[in-house]
Amino acid sequence: MISKKVVTELAQERIDELDKGLYIVELTIQDNNFINLLIDCKEGHVAVSDCISVSRNVEHNLDREVEDFQLSVSSAGMDQAFKVHDQYIKNVGREVKVVYNEHGSQVGKMIEVTDKQITLQTETKEKIEGKKKKETVVTNYEIPFTDIKHTKLVISF
Repeated sequence: MISKKVVTELAQERIDELDKGLYIVELTIQDNNFINLLIDCKEGHVAVSDCISVSRNVEHNLDREVEDFQLSVSSAGMDQAFKVHDQYIKNVGREVKVVYNEHGSQVGKMIEVTDKQITLQTETKEKIEGKKKKETVVTNYEIPFTDIKHTKLVISF
C-alpha cells in the first residue's frame, strides 16, 4: 500500500513551491490505492491549476510499476464540514452552522477563532419589557472545539 507519509510529503513539497497559502485539508488512501487529496487556500479559492500542479508532483514521483494507484486532487467543497483549524480561520466573519456533539445546533456569524474555541455571534429580535417594538439582541457564544461535532459554512444566495 502507498504510504500516506510519502504522498503528504510530495503534495506539501509542491504546495510550498507554489507559495499561494495552500494547505492540505485531508488525505485518504483506500485499500485499492485510491488516493483522495483535498486542499484549500488561506485566502481566496483553490485554482484548477493548483490542483493539477499538486497532482502532477505526486503522480510523477510515485512508481506505477511498483504499485498502481488512482489519484484525485481537489479543493475542499463549500458544503463540506470543516476538517482543519485553518478552515475555521479562513471563514471568520462568515455565517456558519455548528452541530454539537451532544445535541442540537446553532447558526451564527463566527467572529473569532482561537486554538481552543470559536466565538459565534447571533442576532435575534426580542420583545424588551417597556418597549413597543422588538429590538435586535446580539449574543456571543464561546464554543470549545471539544463540544463541536462539525461546522459547515452557511451558503446563501
